[in-house]
Amino acid sequence: MSLKDHMNRFQSRTDNPDDARWREQLSDEQYKVLREKGTERPFTGKYVHTKDDGIYRCAACGAELFASDTKFDSGTGWPSFTDPAVAENVQLHEDNSLFMRRTEVTCARCGGHLGHVFPDGPDGCDRYCINSVSLELDPAEKR
Repeated sequence: MSLKDHMNRFQSRTDNPDDARWREQLSDEQYKVLREKGTERPFTGKYVHTKDDGIYRCAACGAELFASDTKFDSGTGWPSFTDPAVAENVQLHEDNSLFMRRTEVTCARCGGHLGHVFPDGPDGCDRYCINSVSLELDPAEKR
């Protein structure tokens, strides 16, 4: 592969037409997490302590991700869920970044980074550890 091909391959994300749409649609913090795989600081997200009923949707595309009846207090500083509301709406990917072995959770519809899943949830369930900025609670839809 030539140097020019390498340069084209690693162009700035702002050259992507979809990227401009995401930057316009999302807040800076949402963009950092959903599109650049960032992480919000623990205990700062708006849904960490929320106990309201409803459906948590992807903040980028609105896909139904998690139901409030699967949310629990994990003490980690991020909203945690035992299961997705619709399994097909989330995808899992191996993540070996930051010298760790983890499983990344993304939105199946838009590819947005949601967080990570760990095998240490209550009663042998998984713990989907999700960034609040990746979610929007829809209280009108109760399970």
